[in-house]
Amino acid sequence: MERPIEKLDHGWWIVSHEQKLWLPHGELPYGNAQALDLVGVPARQIGEWQNEPVWLVNQNRRQEMGSVRQLMDQDVGLFQLAGRGVQLAEFFRSHKFCGYCGHTMHNSKSEWAMLCGHCHERYYPQIAPCIIVAIRREDKILLAQHTRHRNGVYTVLAGFVEVGETLEQAVAREVMEESSIRVKNLRYVTSQPWPFPQSLMTAFVADYDSGDIKIDPKELLDAGWYRYDQLPLLPPPGTVARRLIEDTVAQCRAEYE
Repeated sequence: MERPIEKLDHGWWIVSHEQKLWLPHGELPYGNAQALDLVGVPARQIGEWQNEPVWLVNQNRRQEMGSVRQLMDQDVGLFQLAGRGVQLAEFFRSHKFCGYCGHTMHNSKSEWAMLCGHCHERYYPQIAPCIIVAIRREDKILLAQHTRHRNGVYTVLAGFVEVGETLEQAVAREVMEESSIRVKNLRYVTSQPWPFPQSLMTAFVADYDSGDIKIDPKELLDAGWYRYDQLPLLPPPGTVARRLIEDTVAQCRAEYE
C-alpha cells in the first residue's frame, strides 16, 4: 500500500526511475527518511532485509543514479530485493493508463497489480522466462563473448523462451541458433531473478552432442571450447552464469585431476 513517507520512517530505500537506482556513494541508501530527504514522498514497503523494512520510491534523484548491476557483489538477497524494486517501479511507471481503454489505472490494495476502474482490466508485472546453459565437452566448456557485453567477458549461452515452446526446446533452439551445435543430457540446476530488464533465468547444464561451432554474428563476437583450467575472463561471482561455470569446472577437476 502506497503512503507518504514520515520523518521517523527508516530502513533500506530503493529509489528508482526508468530502471535506474539511487546509489549515493555507490551503495543502496539505508537510514532515516528525514536524513535522506525523503519525507512526504509516496512509497511502498516491498519487503524486509536484516529485519528492517525495504521501501520503494518512484523518484528521479538526478545525481548518483546508477544500475542495479552495481549491487551484484552484495549479498544475493539484497541484490534480488533491489532488482525487484526496480522492476516494480518500472511496472508502476509504465501502467498509469489502461492499454485497452486508455483510462487512468490505480494500484491494487491486495497484490502487485494495476487495476482499471473503467473496463476492470487487471495488469501484473511481466516476467520474461530465459534459459541459460553450460555445455561441457570432455574437459572443456563452451564459452562465448556476447555482442551486448563488450567488456571482454566470456560466459555461457542464454536466450529468451519463445511462445509455445518448453524450456528444453528453448535450450536446443538457442544453442543451435547461436553456435550451430547440438546438446544432450540436459539437466536443470537452479533459477535466478534477473532484472535486466524483467527476466527469470532458468539454468541448465548439458553435454556436447554434435556439430562444429559456427557463431551467429548478431548474437556473439566469439565462442570456443575452453579447458577447465585455462579459462578467459568470466562473469562476476553471484551470477547464475558464474555458478554454472564453476560447477562445470568442479566436475572436470574431479574427473581429470
